[in-house]
Amino acid sequence: MDEDTPEGATPPGDGRGDAATDPAAPRTDGGTERADEPTEDVALDPWGSASVGDYADLFAEFGIEAFDEVDDDVPDPHYLMRRGVIFGHREYDAVAEAMANDEPFAALSGFMPTGDPHIGHKLVFDELIWHQRQGGDVFGLIADLEAHAARGMSWDEIDEHARSYLLSLLALGFDPEDGELYRQSDNRAVQDLGFELGAKANFSEFEAIYGFDGETNVSHMQSVITQTADILYPQLVDEPKPTVIPVGPDQDPHVRLTRDLATRVRYFKVTEAFASFELDDDERRLVRAAYDALAARDGDGDAEETDTAETDVRCEDAAEWLADYEPPESDRESVDLAAAKATALDKLRAGGKEPLRPRVRFFDRNATDEAFEALIEAVEGEKRVFEGHVDAFDLTRGEAESVAREVEIDHDGFGFRQPSSIYHRFMTGLTGGKMSSSIPASHISLLDDPEDGYDKVKAATTGGRDTAEEQRELGGEADECPVYELYAYLLAGDDDELTKEVYAECVNGERLCGGCKEQAAELMREFLEDHQEKRAEAEALLDDLDIDLDSDRRGTGGEH
Repeated sequence: MDEDTPEGATPPGDGRGDAATDPAAPRTDGGTERADEPTEDVALDPWGSASVGDYADLFAEFGIEAFDEVDDDVPDPHYLMRRGVIFGHREYDAVAEAMANDEPFAALSGFMPTGDPHIGHKLVFDELIWHQRQGGDVFGLIADLEAHAARGMSWDEIDEHARSYLLSLLALGFDPEDGELYRQSDNRAVQDLGFELGAKANFSEFEAIYGFDGETNVSHMQSVITQTADILYPQLVDEPKPTVIPVGPDQDPHVRLTRDLATRVRYFKVTEAFASFELDDDERRLVRAAYDALAARDGDGDAEETDTAETDVRCEDAAEWLADYEPPESDRESVDLAAAKATALDKLRAGGKEPLRPRVRFFDRNATDEAFEALIEAVEGEKRVFEGHVDAFDLTRGEAESVAREVEIDHDGFGFRQPSSIYHRFMTGLTGGKMSSSIPASHISLLDDPEDGYDKVKAATTGGRDTAEEQRELGGEADECPVYELYAYLLAGDDDELTKEVYAECVNGERLCGGCKEQAAELMREFLEDHQEKRAEAEALLDDLDIDLDSDRRGTGGEH
């Protein structure tokens, strides 16, 4: 989880107003603009200069879901959620459900120590601390192996920057007694897990996901596998549980790879089935529609009552029904259902008079013989045992997943759940364009002298008009303003009313840029003064932690 880019981290009222239903409507709530119109190509490179011109494209291209679909389920949401700064997620509903029901969950993110922590990193620091205060088991890691292999950092440099990251995290409120901080290089459990996960990955995947080639050093590839182990580590500490990784969208490739590997190392794969043949997800949706319609017809309208009982529905009956079926428009748009329909019809017709009956199927993926026999014993109710899989007729999909996980853990398997993730928007540089650590004026380090922070804000680019008269007449463009972002992402803290006030006064022409920047600069100076005082207080706390910040490792680094 590369934390070098100032924009992101490695792995809102409702805060939306009219823009929630009309992306083109001006915002009035103090939230952040939703980039629903394409502005440039999407590029997700964990080690490059992060670039996402159209966040909406991430939903379609990479399967990231809009966060506003789950934010109503989050107890006491963080202000970054309320204001739309956190814009996307993968399966965060599982974490939100655990949080709401006081069940175990975890959060983890990592920081590559290649420079000073800055205001971009603070987004992730805050997200980790919020999840900790919501009752989660929270982990913060120093990605020192990645820094050494992918950025060529010396161990002395890594030690210095690692200390600085941890001091800021502690100063902002991370409780080390209720969480865990570690270095990749010192965590043997992570390295052992990485070795096991590496057996399920191959170079062609790395080539496709990351663009690795014959010039990529092996340690860089190894650091990727180490990061997948980091992401799954919270589930090793106690038990498999919902785990969220707060990241910038540039880190999504790591999340996707880890979700795949978490599945590949499982002992069993659990799917829904209807007959002896296999179906993919799209085919399954169509066969389910056919079965429900025919079973409801034969059972006087209640398909659920016939799900686990023998029915007169045959494969050939379902094929006849499906041949004339037209899926809803929303389904036809989401997947290639025409192709799925053709293959599903082939399978159903080949099935002939075989009864069509819903069941849950357990596939033996990596299980030992003992674990497979234990699974057979653990499946209650009617079942059929085959070579390599077991069909259960009296279990729901959720019950089957629980049985498979319990058997796996009892027989020395991992039982991992796929990790969840949330994604925050990148901050705009104070000079416009991207925030860059190589352009000091574009970002504010958490170590900057408070007066320097004040001066950088005062000198920042704004979304104001050319003249005060135009500003009063036309209003400012808060959605294009790096200074307004400072309010929304950082300076207003939990005060939604302040962000709404600044936004409304700006777009209505009541607020001029000079006064707005003066207020923001004063708040920035106060924040830096307070943060640096707390960093000094955190020195003693850090020294007492069981984390080695004086590495005795030798090496010259990897890529330069």
